Formats: sequence, structure tokens, C-alpha cells
Amino acid sequence: MADTTVLDRGEARPTLPLVDPFARAITYLRVSVTDRCDLRCVYCMAEDMHFLPKRDLLTLEELDRLCSVFIRRGVRKLRITGGEPLVRRDIMRLFGSLSRHLDSGALEELTLTTNGTQLARHARDLAACGIRRINVSLDTLSPATFRTLTRWGDLDKVLAGIDAAQEAGLAVKINAVALKGVNEDEIPALMEWAHGRGMDLTLIEVMPLGEIEPARVDQFLPLSLVKARLTERYTLDELDYRTGGPARYVRVRETGGRLGFITPMTHNFCESCNRVRLTCTGTLYMCLGQEDAADLRTPLRASMSDGPVEEAIERAIARKPRGHDFVIDRRRRQPAVGRHMSVTGG
Repeated sequence: MADTTVLDRGEARPTLPLVDPFARAITYLRVSVTDRCDLRCVYCMAEDMHFLPKRDLLTLEELDRLCSVFIRRGVRKLRITGGEPLVRRDIMRLFGSLSRHLDSGALEELTLTTNGTQLARHARDLAACGIRRINVSLDTLSPATFRTLTRWGDLDKVLAGIDAAQEAGLAVKINAVALKGVNEDEIPALMEWAHGRGMDLTLIEVMPLGEIEPARVDQFLPLSLVKARLTERYTLDELDYRTGGPARYVRVRETGGRLGFITPMTHNFCESCNRVRLTCTGTLYMCLGQEDAADLRTPLRASMSDGPVEEAIERAIARKPRGHDFVIDRRRRQPAVGRHMSVTGG
């Protein structure tokens, strides 16, 4: 007989883990709490973005309820994303509430991905909620390039946020999108800076999500080429290290730091995908690179019981595809999917 748990809403349901059609257990949920951001990175958003009206967003209480259902069904890692998650009003209330799952042992890790602009204000509170490590998106250490990439961002504000995070005891990993002709010559310096501060660096290939200018074929830099260039200057030792995400890591012998590669275009990581993504409107995407999605908001709001939500999740996981169909080339000018990265989170 399957183990059962008594829900807050007075019913017992099996606590069977979520497993997709390819025998992959779903243990990692990424939750976008807002599609809004205080930057407009050129590979992520159009300059003139149209954001969702606030009435379409799940409340913080509804987000907590959905996350808790997933945790009950075997999710062990929860990442809060955006847009920029720290611009959501009262977002620390959600972190504080979700931290109870860390205290109980039901959740192994609660973390977030941020652009760093709000970290100076929130770093200590994040640490107090049980967050131990975070990802900060930062593609350049040049103030001029940073302003160009983000359209109006202030690099000093992000660097101050990283300082505050480390002072609060948070482990920081830097995520950098590799962009042809923009930051490709900066990658060694960015790596040495990150490693010099005890931070891992993960490089990410640009992905064909949403209509932007310039065309992504002009931005795309294959990380196989980046890695080959780095091996001319550094000794890269392969590692088995994993954080639960898609990055493959090496140890850079000269710096002593870890360097990760996320390669959705040149070497996808779909065979081991343990992730699903929940948007701020309650839409569940089973694959970042596919349009198929499930509406969880309707069953969530239709009943105080979690049963209908769990049934909707089970049906959705049963449709999780083997992988994505990302392609970037000059013959295919349209993005693989129409939604921007900020809709589902990075």
C-alpha cells in the first residue's frame, strides 16, 4: 500500500513521486513569481515589453500552495525566478513561508536566480530564510557593456549586491550568457574574477525564446568554441559535480575554481531532465523549449481541496516530452517558442 499523507485540507492522497513517460523523476521545480524585471537584457526581452496585468498573477499564498503540492509529490529543489523575483512586492513573505519545508526536511534546497540589483537590500533576509546559495546573472564586468546589454542597468548596483550576498554568508554562482562579438573576449577575465572571489561561473548558450532584436543567430556563440579557446590558456579537468541543474562542470587548475557549461544548442541535457517550470499565472511548462503547458490556476481556484490540482499535475507530467527542438540558424528566423525567457524564468 502506498504511503499517504493527510493534507491541510482534510483528505488523504497517495504521496507517489512524479515520474514522466521516460522514467525521469521530477524533483526540481522552477517558479517564476513575476514576468517583470528592472532590466531589459537584449537576449532576454524586447525593449518595449508588455507585462501581465497584476490581476492575472497568482497571489503569494497561491504560489505557496502550489509549491507545497509539488514538494509533497517529491520535489526536493525549489528555485524562485522571474523576470526578476526580488521586484515582486512582499516576495520575502513567500520565502519565509516556504522555508518551513526546509525546517521539516521535505525540501533539500530553496534558492533563487536574480540579476542582483535588489540583493543589497534582501541578502540578509534571504539567508535568514534558509537560503544557502544563489545564482546571479552577470555577463560582463565592463560598466559600458553592462549598460548596453541591459539597456539601462548600473553595474555597481549589482556588484554591491554580490558583496552583500557574500557578507550574509550566501554562496554565489555567476551565470553568464556567452554572446558573440559582445562578451566573448571577456570570458577569461570574468572567470578569473569569479574564481578569485570564491564563486563558480556558469556559461550559457543563448536560446531561441521570444522575438528580440538583434537576431539570435547574430548573438549565438557555441560553448564548444569557448571551451576550446579556454583550453589554450587553462587546464580544464572534468568533474562529476552536479547542482541538480543542467550544467556540466570542469575544474580550472590555474584558478582552482569551477566552470560550468549549459549547452542547450550544441549538446542538450534533455536525457536527464528532472525539471518543470511554473509561471506566475499558474501555467506549468513541462519543457522550456516546447509550447505544451497545463493550467493549474483553474483547479487551484476551483476547490479548497488539493486533489484537482494534483490530478492536473499528474496529467501534465504524463505529457512531458523527451526534449526540446531548439535550432538557431539563418534559415529559421523565428524563435523556437514565442514566449520570452522572462515568462518562464531563466
